[in-house]
Amino acid sequence: MVSPQVESRAGPGRRKGRRKGRRMRVVAAFLVNTLFNFAIGLLVARFLGPEQFGKFALALAVGLLVQNAAFDWIRLTTARFYSERMRLASPQLRATLDVTFALIACALAALVLAVMMSGLRFRLSNGLIGLAITASITNGLFDYNTALVRARFHDRLYTRLIITKNLLALLFTTGGAYVFGSAQMALVGICVSMGGSVLIAREALSDEGAKPSLAQRKLALDCLRYSLPIVTANVLYLAIPLLNRSLVTARYGFAETGQFSLAYDIGTRVVAAIGSALDVLLFQIAVRADELHGPERARDQIARNMTMVLLVLLPACLGLWQVLPSLQAIAVPAQFRGPFAHYLVLLLPGLFCYGMMAFAINPVFQIRKSTGPLIAAALVACCVEASFVFWGPRTADASGLAIAQAAALVAALLALVCLAVRTQPKWPAPRDVVAILLASGAMTAVLLPLNARPVGLATLLIQVLMGGVVYAAAILVLDAAGLRSALLGMMRKRRVKPA
Repeated sequence: MVSPQVESRAGPGRRKGRRKGRRMRVVAAFLVNTLFNFAIGLLVARFLGPEQFGKFALALAVGLLVQNAAFDWIRLTTARFYSERMRLASPQLRATLDVTFALIACALAALVLAVMMSGLRFRLSNGLIGLAITASITNGLFDYNTALVRARFHDRLYTRLIITKNLLALLFTTGGAYVFGSAQMALVGICVSMGGSVLIAREALSDEGAKPSLAQRKLALDCLRYSLPIVTANVLYLAIPLLNRSLVTARYGFAETGQFSLAYDIGTRVVAAIGSALDVLLFQIAVRADELHGPERARDQIARNMTMVLLVLLPACLGLWQVLPSLQAIAVPAQFRGPFAHYLVLLLPGLFCYGMMAFAINPVFQIRKSTGPLIAAALVACCVEASFVFWGPRTADASGLAIAQAAALVAALLALVCLAVRTQPKWPAPRDVVAILLASGAMTAVLLPLNARPVGLATLLIQVLMGGVVYAAAILVLDAAGLRSALLGMMRKRRVKPA
């Protein structure tokens, strides 16, 4: 630990430099994680083919639903209440979370055995369902431990966990799909990569002060009360793609489920990667502002966070739409081309809305510790989804279900914004929102004519370069979110160095 004397000699400039360095490590870890996730997802789809990948994707959707229902409240509690200060002052919090996770994991393990030994039959095999639940446990364990290190700003350990997980996934998940060509072995690879990364770093992740005897039932219930509305809303949102995948399987078969799922999975990873990379920095800053300076400062930070999420997420989704033909030709396995771009275009509006909800609007309620309205917005999404499913037109492929899913998330975002207005939060400055919209429009206008070029790597590079330059230039000219002013200030500081 650095002594106060040394810290004071270091000066505020050096401390800021160290904080920037830590943030850059986190961003770098997210970039590495994103690249690996894309590569692994596409390679698994290529090695499995549409039918086996359809089974794999449906099993993953089941596992993700179970994981969110069983474990996500622990991750959310960690992100909101755990910190270096709380670790020292209240070791019972970590002890409670550890013991609760272990109990839930044991209950789910018993459920796996029951499913494997039961005589019940489902559309997925019992083996796939058992592996899906096992994957939910290992994924939950990984997410919980990464939330712990993020909350304490242990960026080196966080980076180590991410890299280890991805290397193991590349070896076992992709290797299992390549060697065996089966959804079961790809799921085994997921379990090994997630669980293995935590086991390898178990000594660094342990907390000696958090003895199991310190666990408190009342504290667990308090944490659950905070997180339950968020978890309920997330489970409802996850139920929509799970329902749609099940309907696609029932109506069109596992091969079409694979086509539909790859587009959804890649689109979701784009949004989640961007949103999570921002959230890991921005939400923890808001939590720290609330802890150190009070709710008013936290609301100011949440408004700035909203601006940054919109500034990055909107052009990313628009840019993905524009580069999709070339991206599909280069990266997507041949047996998925065509349906991949078709479904992803239909799903993108909903994915953008979900990203805005999860990373921009939800924190309004999380920072107030009043998360009940999130359920209402999720119920709106479920009602819109059900309306499309029951009364919407049947299509020759899964296009109708893709539109239903997107419409449900658009409706949910509108509902959540209306509910947030009632809390009188601080919103992004209208000037910044207009600037972001204008910059995104300028980028799109430049990219549209490039779609007439032959698809391929050259076109993709030109689109990315031109789109990025035009958007960045427009953002700086319009001074969106004060970025131009901040950049000029940094340049002035570098020119005027203290003697």
